[in-house]
Amino acid sequence: MKASQKLPERGRTKSNELNALTPSDARRGRGAVSNPAGRFVTIQTDKFDDGWENATDFIDEASRISWHSETARTIITRNQSPDISFDRSINPYRGCEHGCAYCFARPSHAYLGHSPGIDFERQLYFKNNAVELLRRELSGRKYEPRPIALGINTDAYQPEEKRLRLTREILRVLDEFNHPVMILTKSALIRRDIDILSGMAERGLVSTGVSMTTLKHDVSIKLEPRAAAPSLRLQTIEALAKAGIPVVQMTAPIIPCLNDSELEAMISAGADAGAINARYVLLRLPYELKDIFQEWLKAHFPDRAARVINTLRDMRGGKDYDAEWHKRQRGDGPVAALIAARFKQAVKRAGMTEQPSRLRCDLFKVPTKDSPQMSFGF
Repeated sequence: MKASQKLPERGRTKSNELNALTPSDARRGRGAVSNPAGRFVTIQTDKFDDGWENATDFIDEASRISWHSETARTIITRNQSPDISFDRSINPYRGCEHGCAYCFARPSHAYLGHSPGIDFERQLYFKNNAVELLRRELSGRKYEPRPIALGINTDAYQPEEKRLRLTREILRVLDEFNHPVMILTKSALIRRDIDILSGMAERGLVSTGVSMTTLKHDVSIKLEPRAAAPSLRLQTIEALAKAGIPVVQMTAPIIPCLNDSELEAMISAGADAGAINARYVLLRLPYELKDIFQEWLKAHFPDRAARVINTLRDMRGGKDYDAEWHKRQRGDGPVAALIAARFKQAVKRAGMTEQPSRLRCDLFKVPTKDSPQMSFGF
């Protein structure tokens, strides 16, 4: 499928039908409990009972997923963050259907005029010119190759990727240019692209990461309602590893008093499945996410919500979030130190390492116009 091809409706609303949810209405299959207005919206609404018997039917209709085609100006995003291992990334999608209650990317949806709540899960965007832009940017005279992180802000393997195939076409371009790539996902759909990834792995061009938050299905279905089940993620690690593709188990986010008790079990399970590296990140709650996540906690885990919130604040110097470099991903204080020590020991016992695989940049080459691969889907 060409990246510019029109997306079939298949039961979804058209891009101009932006029905608004009433704030505080929780829906089944959603991560966020409410749909608060974004911080850049000038008009906000409050929920009230107007006495209409069919109000819930309207809300269910408004909950339908809408996919919007977006023409991007650039596709490779740069960063200068000193506490992450890459300086560039590609996100073919904005918003995420997985609906993870903890997603740090939720506040970015406010820039689109949407809510970081349920809108983040239902008002979704795909970059229709992503493949064309990537080829152009990689071909630039001044371009210097370094590993590209794919799908870091929002998952590159969302359910709609089955039809859009943007991520697959991006991988084909990176393969064609011999360009290194790092992928992080919580979707089993990545197995579809093992045919491309295995060849890139043989040349030292790819590292994959599978995110794990829990081994308990009853927790996962509340925490990340439309993502792959924990057992399926372990099967995905196994499939990638058997194909010779390096796999990092990303144990993230660690949420104290909710999933930290599973830390050792998750690392052990990932190692048994074939992961060779492991990393973890403490839950981050920037901007609106702190309210969205705390509301989710009170709705789904009322017995421990206060304990989770207070423990997180203890790890953030009394605040809901501390954006200071290096501290934002690990926290501070005795609880943070204990989690770090437990993680290090668990990784050592599992025979894994915290160091990511080194990817090759020296093979990068802009293909010639008569390359047979230039015809891929274009």
